[in-house]
Amino acid sequence: MKQLLFTILIGCNSILQAQLQSGPMLGYADFQEVAIWLQTDGPAEVQIEYFPKNNTTEKHYTASVTTQKIDGYTATLIADEVKPSTAYEYKIAVKGDWIDLPYPLTFKTQEHWQYRKDPPAFSFLAGSCVYINDSLTDRPGKPYGQSTEIFKNMNKEEAEFMLWLGDNTYYREVDWNTRSGMLYRNTQTRSEKDLQPLLAKMHHYAIWDDHDYGPNNSDLSFWNKETSKEVFSLFWANPSYGIAGVPGIASKFTWNDIDFFLLDNRYNRSVNERKTGERSILGKEQLKWLKNALASSQAPYKFVAMGGQFLNDAGVYESYTNYGFDKERQDIIDFIYAENIEGVIFIDGDRHHTELSKLSSEGKPTIWDITVSPLTSGAHMSDEINGLRVPETYVGEQNYAQITVSGPRKNRLVTVKIKDKKGKIIWTQELKK
Repeated sequence: MKQLLFTILIGCNSILQAQLQSGPMLGYADFQEVAIWLQTDGPAEVQIEYFPKNNTTEKHYTASVTTQKIDGYTATLIADEVKPSTAYEYKIAVKGDWIDLPYPLTFKTQEHWQYRKDPPAFSFLAGSCVYINDSLTDRPGKPYGQSTEIFKNMNKEEAEFMLWLGDNTYYREVDWNTRSGMLYRNTQTRSEKDLQPLLAKMHHYAIWDDHDYGPNNSDLSFWNKETSKEVFSLFWANPSYGIAGVPGIASKFTWNDIDFFLLDNRYNRSVNERKTGERSILGKEQLKWLKNALASSQAPYKFVAMGGQFLNDAGVYESYTNYGFDKERQDIIDFIYAENIEGVIFIDGDRHHTELSKLSSEGKPTIWDITVSPLTSGAHMSDEINGLRVPETYVGEQNYAQITVSGPRKNRLVTVKIKDKKGKIIWTQELKK
């Protein structure tokens, strides 16, 4: 830990040879472009060589980037000479030296199935709340972070990507007021040894919630949110950070025939405790974009990812039914009904427990809400009454979701499996339109 602090706050001694601090991590993947993220432990020129699997004669290279202290020595390298439906191997050069790692470095571009066949089946993982203990800055007493064994078992899963649902790191009091603090905390979390093989195995997309945005329960009033947004973009490799003129970290991607909407529930969020003024979690522009995007989507299922619970009607903590945000929640529901938008599935974290909620009304589209939490932070059971909870889906221990989309184009099926930290299935549910 002393070495990590030295790296982030002081800089690497020029005599030392810079090496990988964390990563590589596969970022977004499309038909003709793939992002690969990495971090060094000091300033270094980095580059990636990639080639079709089992064909080392067709070599391609990303642009060369020099990592810098101000950016936490991070780099996102773009493989932009790829072809659709193709598997690739790659190698990483740091200061001209090839890095050897004990696991494969491969990626695959998205499959070009359109007008050719049914969309392929695929799986992805999802989870939230990653707290890695730090004796230098954590509060006294029992550590809040739990075992990181869960990452080892997630790495055993066959999945195309991981969807991080916020609180992907936990800023402490010493972190959120400075760029140095934010860089330190993200580096400390991202450097977790058990996480490294998972970062390399599949692609990764992320949203944030309060703890990787700023202080607990933070909102649009957080004075340092521009720095927070910049640091978030340094440590993830999403397709965008902000979309269609909407400020914040909202984004969107499509995997095969399924659309994923990555919402920002912090940057434009009204102050929870304020007694006057408009009440909005998303803000006018993001809400407008979401409605238009859902209405125009041709996907059989639309996953809407956000930091806090959408459907839970208990009105507790930072769910959409608390602090006067229930009107915006109902506005979204009414819009889905009015436009008859089928296959909307909200997916979120935050709550330190997992549950499946379902809103079903005769003659109207069913709306689902998958809450998945926590990965390594504290877990708990509560006695709150969520009237929309599907029976036998409440989980109060470390867990993650494996979600599979399968079936022919006109009859796709979503299957949700919640698994404990050892990879054992806790429950399975099929979400049918």
